[in-house]
Amino acid sequence: MMKDEEAGAVYAALDAAIAGKTALLGVIGLGYVGLPLVRTFIAAGYRTLGFDVDSRKIERLLAGQSYIEHISPVWIAESVAQGMFLPTADPRRLAAADVLVICVPTPLDDRREPDLTDVRQTAAQIAAVLRPGQLIVLQSTTYPGTTRDVLLPILASTGLAVGKDFFLAYSPEREDPGNAEFSAERIAKVVGGIDAASCCLAERLYAAAVARVVRVSSCEVAEACKLLENTYRAVNIAMVNQWKMLCDRLGIDVWEVIDAAKTKPFGFQAFYPGPGLGGHCIPIDPFYLAWLARKNGMTAGLIEVAGQINTDMPRYVIDKVAAALDEQGKALDGSRVLLLGVAYKKDVDDPRESPSFVLMDLLRARGARVSYNDPHIPRLPKMRRHEVPDLTSVALTAETLAAQDCVLVATDHSAYDYDFIVRHSRLVVDTRNATRQVIEGREKIRKA
Repeated sequence: MMKDEEAGAVYAALDAAIAGKTALLGVIGLGYVGLPLVRTFIAAGYRTLGFDVDSRKIERLLAGQSYIEHISPVWIAESVAQGMFLPTADPRRLAAADVLVICVPTPLDDRREPDLTDVRQTAAQIAAVLRPGQLIVLQSTTYPGTTRDVLLPILASTGLAVGKDFFLAYSPEREDPGNAEFSAERIAKVVGGIDAASCCLAERLYAAAVARVVRVSSCEVAEACKLLENTYRAVNIAMVNQWKMLCDRLGIDVWEVIDAAKTKPFGFQAFYPGPGLGGHCIPIDPFYLAWLARKNGMTAGLIEVAGQINTDMPRYVIDKVAAALDEQGKALDGSRVLLLGVAYKKDVDDPRESPSFVLMDLLRARGARVSYNDPHIPRLPKMRRHEVPDLTSVALTAETLAAQDCVLVATDHSAYDYDFIVRHSRLVVDTRNATRQVIEGREKIRKA
């Protein structure tokens, strides 16, 4: 541990390096959060080391290839050639970085409890090379207390002292894939530090790269902020999903109800129903919060019920598919069902936690012959919780559509010509109101 004057010199040197953009930044985890963050830091003028345990990703990046649709391979090739982007699968190189930002997955385990395996393993990798003068920032979505109670003890086991030898902060990611209006650098960054020095350094870092930094009093506040944002969305989506089921019973179009309600200029924000939740955060974070409540002797009934409603939506959709087929004298067992869209949201290539994989599981379990089309995902990827069939996206031709017993719209990609789809299909089950503008053939459409 350093003396106070030595610690002050360490802080000053790192602060000057970040301010002068001579610091080497490291991003750990080069997925849908980490790789856009690399791009943001490089655009701000920082040389950036990108680390991932998946050597295949590193090979592709070094070859100037992109595996994320909205990250240009031209940008990757130029950044690597210019020495601004340094992809690596060697954890020893983390020692060279002055700043390390952790962007690794934080999924749920089989009991719907936080699985921090990747965070702990990453902390151990950093601890193995940790040196004085480094700032560590956790960006992975997690529960309040993770940075202090999980990450810090692993780093402190090196004998180095936080706030003197090294610095530690939390700043939640706010990436919205496919949203050109809010790229990473245009979204305000919330920052909380283990101590004041750590917070100041993290604030300095992000202020150089993003439009606005919001400083809060602790890591715990920053961690809780992220859970609140995503739980807010999950609860409201659950509410509107329940409305959809009720409106269906009443013979009312829930989409028309929402369009009418959102004309109110205050006190209402429109949320939309769907076949379930997708993406890494919104389907997971409410369960993090419910787990945290139980751990602290409380119940989070509203949040748990919302999570269950959203989890149950794929089964509701498949029941609607079965009912629609039954109207035509067909059983789901043996029927050919074409799933449109496996990305979790429109116009992206991100399949994380997509309800389409649950839909596929349920369809296959009930004997349906499943195929899919997604212009953004040419082959089905392996998924953590699903037995994914080896399928490639089929061509969306008139012949393909006519050969199906049912076309199930799961993701409303803009590339789809819904007039064409309905014209050539026998039956369309629409979970996204994607066919709302279709005029001819509406008798073939069922909403779910």
